[in-house]
Amino acid sequence: PALMSCPQVQRALLALTVPLEMLQAVKGRMLQAMRKGLSRQTHAQANVRMLPTYICSTPDGTEKGDLLVVELCQSHVRTLWVTLLGDGNQSPQVMYKIFDTPGDIMKGKGEALFDFIAQCVRQFLAGIGSPQHRLPLGFVFPFSCRQTRLDKAELISWSKGFSCSDVEGKDVVQLLQSAINKQELYHVDVVALMNDTVGTMMTCSMGGEPCEVALVVGEQRAPHVPGWWVGGGLRQCSPPLLPADTGTNSCFMAEAQQVEMAEETSGRMCVNTEWGCFGDDGTLSDVLTPYDQRVDQESSSPGEKRFEKLVGSLYLGEIVRHALTALAAEKALFIGSSVAVLRTKDVLKTQQVLEIIDNEEGMAKARGALEALGLRPSERDCCRVQQICRAVVSRAAALCAAGLAAILSHMCQSRELERLVVNVGVDGELYRGHTRFREILQSVTGLLAPECTATLLPSVDGTGQGAAMVTAVTLRLAAQRREVDQLLAPLRLSRTDLERVQVLMRREMELGLGRESNANASVRMLPTYVCGTPDGTERGEFLALDLGGTNFRVLVVRVAHDGIRMASEIYVIPTAIMQGTGEALFDHIIECIMDFQLKQDLMEQVLPLGFTFSFPCQQLGLDKAVLLSWTKGFSASGCVGQDVVHLLREAAQRKQHLGLKVVAVVNDTVGTMMSCGYDDPKCEIGLIVGTGTNACYMEEMQNVGTVEGEQGRMCINMEWGAFGDNGCLDDIFTDFDRLVDEKTINAGKQRFEKLISGMYLGEIVRHILLALVKKQLLFRGKPCPKLQNKDIFQTKFLSTIEIDGLALRQVRAILQDLELQASFEDSVLVREVCQTVSLRAAQLCAAGLAAVVEKMRENRGLARLAVTVGVDGTLYKMHPCFSQHLQQMLRDLAPNCTVTFLQSEDGSGKGAALVAAVACRGAEPRGQPPLSPQ
Repeated sequence: PALMSCPQVQRALLALTVPLEMLQAVKGRMLQAMRKGLSRQTHAQANVRMLPTYICSTPDGTEKGDLLVVELCQSHVRTLWVTLLGDGNQSPQVMYKIFDTPGDIMKGKGEALFDFIAQCVRQFLAGIGSPQHRLPLGFVFPFSCRQTRLDKAELISWSKGFSCSDVEGKDVVQLLQSAINKQELYHVDVVALMNDTVGTMMTCSMGGEPCEVALVVGEQRAPHVPGWWVGGGLRQCSPPLLPADTGTNSCFMAEAQQVEMAEETSGRMCVNTEWGCFGDDGTLSDVLTPYDQRVDQESSSPGEKRFEKLVGSLYLGEIVRHALTALAAEKALFIGSSVAVLRTKDVLKTQQVLEIIDNEEGMAKARGALEALGLRPSERDCCRVQQICRAVVSRAAALCAAGLAAILSHMCQSRELERLVVNVGVDGELYRGHTRFREILQSVTGLLAPECTATLLPSVDGTGQGAAMVTAVTLRLAAQRREVDQLLAPLRLSRTDLERVQVLMRREMELGLGRESNANASVRMLPTYVCGTPDGTERGEFLALDLGGTNFRVLVVRVAHDGIRMASEIYVIPTAIMQGTGEALFDHIIECIMDFQLKQDLMEQVLPLGFTFSFPCQQLGLDKAVLLSWTKGFSASGCVGQDVVHLLREAAQRKQHLGLKVVAVVNDTVGTMMSCGYDDPKCEIGLIVGTGTNACYMEEMQNVGTVEGEQGRMCINMEWGAFGDNGCLDDIFTDFDRLVDEKTINAGKQRFEKLISGMYLGEIVRHILLALVKKQLLFRGKPCPKLQNKDIFQTKFLSTIEIDGLALRQVRAILQDLELQASFEDSVLVREVCQTVSLRAAQLCAAGLAAVVEKMRENRGLARLAVTVGVDGTLYKMHPCFSQHLQQMLRDLAPNCTVTFLQSEDGSGKGAALVAAVACRGAEPRGQPPLSPQ
């Protein structure tokens, strides 16, 4: 009631209360400011700097070893020796010593400061009789730095009373390392630099569950023990407070690709928000009270660090002092007392404010504090002062919550989660000393970010042990990196390796073309009797037949001056027919052709037909191909060793179908070249990279030793999948490739195809993942029964996993379907394995193609060759990077060739019709009679 009757106090309390809608708005503005800081375009103008820390992982509990930490504080240097036992970091052993910093050093030469720090390290190590083995050191340097690596950071500006010369703009890690070397401590390596906020996040990750956000509000407690050092865990001691940083800051694990100021693109990186400067551009003007304006004007940096001045413990006492001064002037407080004392800066400390808001002791503390200032407060005065103190602290907690909610919502959105569950490490006297602050922080964060569940964890010595953790994690990641690189090294081909593959492919091509050497070549170089590509003058209607699996297609293709029109129908081949007699199979095919011609009203015409027959054949003429063997589940009797065109013509006769004129048998690679050749006359190469891989190209007749004739060109079906079957690629094969090859139905055959094509890449990845698990580098070394199954890791997973910008959450989802519990780092590593395997495939494909285009260029005696490749196949078309990698490497290996890639549309259907069209085009002027069914 005493309060109710006083409108001045009511007004003051109202001004210091931020309603929920306003907190929502503050959260929204913080989110905007954060995005501005992350973006390369707007970073320079951003108030919330969002600095990359280059810390890309949190502890996983396996960290072990001796670590050294040096912390530069406001009035002292603290050195720590931390031993981690690899036991989940449950009980780190800690020893430390504190050295008071002489006042002149803080404002003297930079060199003197770093020499002093290095002397502290030397004294500390001498005192504990440290061994001479290599000692990694983590450096806590709580000033604003431009960091470009974990061990490289330039000081942007001093603060906190420091102003040493010759340090701003220099690399502080290098300055410390040089000073340490001067002390002849050559075994001490500075491996990581960090600020105090990051350390808080790291110590809170020590209990097993990762902590991915940290928040510092007010002073951090640093253990201070008079005299020498203390052994054992730090948990037992609760020493007096050492003045550390009294501001506020936060950090969190962001998606690395969003941290545009760092070059890192995969995984996550901890970002130091430097959010104390939020609002320096005026975005908080509607939250500021006249008391805040006065605090700002009297501070050493007016207009700067506006957010920090609302929530940092350095300023809360000052805000209360200005509020009390104003109320006293309005005669709402201390009537009859002289209040001149309240005009003195810093007479009311934040520590006193925190004591006053306590429920039990608060009133007595208020009376004591005010009487100590010479005021004579009434009971009512004490009550009102307590109200004002509570309002100021509550507001600080609520504003902190708005900032934290912005970080949580940002994380939830950028990870594309419906719900974020996260641990938040918190340090600083406001949080630790104060249940009310904690409760408001927790509840308001929940209201502002309802899609996030945040558990707040108090930090234990964030600056000391946290720095040790950062250092330990750095070393663990570096060791893992070395092991991963070693394992993947055989799959990473050098330029020299690829040039050698190109030379070998060229040699095998020459052998395959030679009449005598053909039998021993691994690349068969089969003549196709296709002697020209489309030139655009082709006209007419053609039938095409595409037989290559359980379905087959019949097409009619109309080639006119204004383009190609097609109609087609798919027919099923029942298993009984696939595995019955050859007569029944070819009768079925003719019946389907007749059905199609009837539906298309083509029964009266005799149309030239191109036949795509995707089984291994020896071609003896354009319309003559002997089946060498059935594949893909076919086993019709009486066909192997027979000419398939002859079998088709015989069936037509049996069925009395006389309007059939088969003019060409086509392999699907040749069809691909031809269908692209219609759109681009320069297309003289066909390439397929799908389930399998093959290539064809136009060779000079004079070079084809296996066919009579010297004039013109002929398309050669390379059958390059078998390249290397004679052992010439053995040193390119890795142990993983051998494991894959051994388990195939044609072990030792199609070796080149097994390095490149879609059928095998997933298997290669699966074997590499198993090796990484065995080396404890993946899935924490836990056994993965599902990964033991052949073909479980499909090649389409590679395509999905490598999509640029695909959130790692989706990578984890793919792995979870395989019953693999992947951490975030696991997902990054799986992606790297996929990228390594598909890059190698694309580069080997490029080496093969380089041999082809260079041979064509030399054949034609050209300084530069311009040629187009018609290309088909799911791997080429669906994989996000395969085509870029292939084209890039081809440019490097064949710099004198300009190669254009054209994706084929229906090579086996349209392509076969075009082979027929080109054959007819060539035949007409010579006046040969049409081929009637024989």
